[in-house]
Amino acid sequence: MSSVAQPYPHVSEGDDVEDVKEQLRLAIREARRARSARRRDEAAQAFARVVLTIPAVQDARCVSVYAARSTEPGTGALLEELSARGVRVLMPVLGSGLQRDWAEYTGPDDLRERAPGRPPEPGGPTLGAHALADADVVIAPALAVDTSGARLGQGGGWYDRALEHIRPGVPVVALVFPEELYDAGVRPLPSERHDRTVDAVATPEGWHPIEALRN
Repeated sequence: MSSVAQPYPHVSEGDDVEDVKEQLRLAIREARRARSARRRDEAAQAFARVVLTIPAVQDARCVSVYAARSTEPGTGALLEELSARGVRVLMPVLGSGLQRDWAEYTGPDDLRERAPGRPPEPGGPTLGAHALADADVVIAPALAVDTSGARLGQGGGWYDRALEHIRPGVPVVALVFPEELYDAGVRPLPSERHDRTVDAVATPEGWHPIEALRN
């Protein structure tokens, strides 16, 4: 865990879990906005180096990777490296409401921001929600992860629902900055029964299987 201060809301008995999540989301988003563009670029390169050392990624023929918004852990370098290695890359396409879809990454010039605030998406044909079953590894966005595997997302449950389509045993790896990895024994992330846990977490400093963090 990072030595950088971690936002953590005061929780009282009876507080609504979603309200607590939203307090934490706001604090983490604010901290992310304070990170300089130079630090974000350096972190993106480090994320790529770290993720490419994960054995499941090294062996994968198809990987799902999100296109990061400007303040998120960057994935541009990772996308380019996977593509250069001949790995098929699936990227999320956001439909209306919570509609889930996927399209193949064909290069940075094909990515388009289709609406303000939405992450860039590939311009090629969409493949349907079940296309995620082709992925051997899923690289998922997160605002925070704790050592039990709990993941704090952006809200809305898009990835929780999308991950219903992965094959059994396919690992889900969340990317977070070092201070966004929480000790579940001290500061557990708020979670609900429908929230999907992740199998591993990667920061610019290294990656960890959740099973190893629990022990």
